Amino acid sequence: MATNFWISVHRNSENLHLKLMGDFDGISAHELLEILKRYSNRTLKVFIHTSCLGNIHPFGLNVFHNHLDVLKGKSLELVFTGENASQLTPEKPMLFDLIISTIPLIAISGTTISSLSSMRPE
Repeated sequence: MATNFWISVHRNSENLHLKLMGDFDGISAHELLEILKRYSNRTLKVFIHTSCLGNIHPFGLNVFHNHLDVLKGKSLELVFTGENASQLTPEKPMLFDLIISTIPLIAISGTTISSLSSMRPE
């Protein structure tokens, strides 16, 4: 279990920003899925910021990718950003209405990075 994992949550208008920090394992994947499920009725777009992740365990990725069906029926767009975005982005197409995309690291502005660095874990 990754005891050094936490998620900083920040909302602005209809968007939710989740900054993932620490090591990503199976328990971390469940935490992320629970937050996505909790906020899925109150947001349209979720930005999942991955640059502060440490070790990304294959088991954690499998748990996350294989349990995204908890969001089935939600009109939700997941946007993965940062250095580890491509690792967390599911490879296989979704069988339900999720929209999944990534923003290349080079496309992230300095303003976005500085505003994210001020986010504190809850």
